Amino acid sequence: MYGEVVSARRLTPHLVRVVLGGPGLDDFVLGEDADQYVNCFFLPDAAPYSVPFEDEVVRALPREQRPFPRRITVRAWDAERRELTLDIAAHGDVGYAGRWAARARAGDRLQLRGPAGGYRPHADADSYLFVGDESALPAIAACAEAVPAGRRVVVVVEVEDAAGEVELGSPGELEVHWVHRAGRHDGLDDLLAEAVAALPRPAGVVSAFVHGEAAETRAVRRVLLREGLVEQERLSCSPYWRRGMDDEAWRAVKAAWVRETAADPVG
Repeated sequence: MYGEVVSARRLTPHLVRVVLGGPGLDDFVLGEDADQYVNCFFLPDAAPYSVPFEDEVVRALPREQRPFPRRITVRAWDAERRELTLDIAAHGDVGYAGRWAARARAGDRLQLRGPAGGYRPHADADSYLFVGDESALPAIAACAEAVPAGRRVVVVVEVEDAAGEVELGSPGELEVHWVHRAGRHDGLDDLLAEAVAALPRPAGVVSAFVHGEAAETRAVRRVLLREGLVEQERLSCSPYWRRGMDDEAWRAVKAAWVRETAADPVG
């Protein structure tokens, strides 16, 4: 499956919205989860092939010529127009996905597989807490739009500065807290945890979604579980990336990090 770029534009200095369309998406079907993603395959500069390509063909190539898979959140799917919207974090030339998004032009093609997902705001929750950084902002935006009407929704998002803020919407009673890291040179791993700890204690059952940088999501998880703010079965917590590591280095240690996080004492 593949899509052709219909449009690409910067939402913020570090977030690019890419809309894909074309007959390559004829078989695309969106699932029920709010946080859904597609596995996208970004071609290295040395790739002797183009999109669409056959999996078995590229698997036989040297590692440096194979596509790099990355999970990208589905921001929106327009079933009538058959258009898929992806909001992709872009930080200059760092990361294959961001670099591709920053250079995307109409007609460019992107091969993908999916979608898949694993979180939808619990329908029986009294309130919702969505926490993350720019990498999780598209998923947080989608989750905020998927809550039952009238419920309390608290969003805490870390961005570089005010230029990274975007307008969010929700059928719930939305409260957004932007955390700026500009000017901070230490303590970055605790920025989101400190912001979450400072929030008024929620009443009732909370459904929480905490995704983004690995150390920060881990610190937020500790706060939520230690303080009994959310039950573990109602917490979706996932590290997308790790500060100081490139994509490949992080992929090599991610499974071990997730196991260590799950074993963290929270009492």
